Amino acid sequence: MQETNKMKQQIQDHLDKVILPFWESLKDDEYGGFYGYMDIDLNVDKKAVKGCILNNRILWFFANAYLNQKRPELLSYAKHAYEFLKEACLDKTYGGVYWSVTFDGKPEEDMKHTYNQAFAIYALSSYYDASGDTEALNIAFSIYDVIEAHCKDDKGYLEAFDRNFQPVSNEKLSENGVMAEKTMNTLLHVFEGYTELYRVTKDKRVGENLRWMLDIFAKKVYNPDKKRQEVFFDKDWNTLIDLYSYGHDIETSWLIDRGLEILNDPAVTEKLSPITDTLAEQIYKIAYKDHSVINECERGVDNTTRVWWVQAESVLGFMNYYQKHPEKTEYFKAVQDIWEYIQTYMVDKRPSSEWFWDLDENKQPSDKKPIVEPWKCPYHNGRMCFEMVNRL
Repeated sequence: MQETNKMKQQIQDHLDKVILPFWESLKDDEYGGFYGYMDIDLNVDKKAVKGCILNNRILWFFANAYLNQKRPELLSYAKHAYEFLKEACLDKTYGGVYWSVTFDGKPEEDMKHTYNQAFAIYALSSYYDASGDTEALNIAFSIYDVIEAHCKDDKGYLEAFDRNFQPVSNEKLSENGVMAEKTMNTLLHVFEGYTELYRVTKDKRVGENLRWMLDIFAKKVYNPDKKRQEVFFDKDWNTLIDLYSYGHDIETSWLIDRGLEILNDPAVTEKLSPITDTLAEQIYKIAYKDHSVINECERGVDNTTRVWWVQAESVLGFMNYYQKHPEKTEYFKAVQDIWEYIQTYMVDKRPSSEWFWDLDENKQPSDKKPIVEPWKCPYHNGRMCFEMVNRL
């Protein structure tokens, strides 16, 4: 009990003294939203592109910070991100949100990606919960309608489109030398966004979408022989590469459990819960090494980089598994161990910084990646803090 309370206090302090002040400091009072780039030397580029994913995740972060702490100033930061989403990121002609905008809020890359739409729904649903602003919920449903009308086929969710929702190639979410027509990652985050929308509305259509996606996870994405999710697919869910994404599997293990909890359908839970258990068990067995979780394994070769978001999701994934199986105390020990690693090495100790992007095997920042850019956000580590404080 004493250990638990100590960890809870450490995480709360880290949120209050490091993560929240850092992201508050990036508020752009001149042009709206938040600054989009800080290099490894802590220089902020006030004229950098503002990724709409980054803005949406910041909106989600401050909305949830307010829901957790009820401090009015946190809601004002969320409102600031919401106004920028509404005025700059939202395409008022064709619907949906852009990929990125200029520092002063003009479309910079006007493509539409399903992944990005999902994060807008995730953020707007939380903001509606925090603020009671029904306009935010209406926008969330307008983006939901866009996804359902333009971004799926009869087998699953599609990926990348131009501004007018004509399909384009999926460079944004393809890696490792393949071009994917469907990805586990997009499916996971549509599921995540819809879970939040369902939580705040209990809309029947959204509930059915969640059931449909869970069926796809179980039948197409999850590989029961390898006890992992496949990552990149063609349009018919044929896997394109032998790739094991350790971070996504541990993140999926608890995000699907959260969706099951919100959906509250015993038959669906009975089908999916053993899969989420297996995902967490496998990561513990093969990717949890030297007090942290390694990145991925391509064609049998491990990438041992320690990525910031993978550590945050691992703390949460192992905690979720331990709560389901309290007799498996080794999983709580892993939670404590990774949290210790994060505090010691992953958190940048320089004043006015946050977490490093990644570390090499010698626990050094590996390749001078920025502290903030369109993908480097407060959503993984912020969410870890909210969740852990609640769970502990």
